[in-house]
Amino acid sequence: MSGNSGTSDGLTSVPADEAMVVTKAVGRLAERFGIQDSQLSGILGLSEATISRLHHGQYQLDCQGEPFERALLLIRLMRSVEGICGQDPKVATTWLTSENPPLGGRPIDLVQTVDGLRRAVLYVDARRRLL
Repeated sequence: MSGNSGTSDGLTSVPADEAMVVTKAVGRLAERFGIQDSQLSGILGLSEATISRLHHGQYQLDCQGEPFERALLLIRLMRSVEGICGQDPKVATTWLTSENPPLGGRPIDLVQTVDGLRRAVLYVDARRRLL
């Protein structure tokens, strides 16, 4: 396989531009929902300097890395939250930053860990099924 067509682990093929798309999407998501660089840094497991480079197009997530997987989970979470909130970013941002007793805290704080991010995704997915 050529270097610009993607990578393969034998089971799936990852388009070479998927990293660019996910990198841009997570940067736009952070802006849309007011997620600060320090928060995005914790969520993705990257330094704040790297997050700054991400926002300026000087850093791209690696499709094989954990930050990429975390970015996918964050994108999934916020798309699901928006689906529940009727595509209103203000309502979604309020959900993200407000105390949520069933989750045991504010989602923005919980998603700073992989386990918290996964729990939030599972919680929102379960809530969407009830709609």
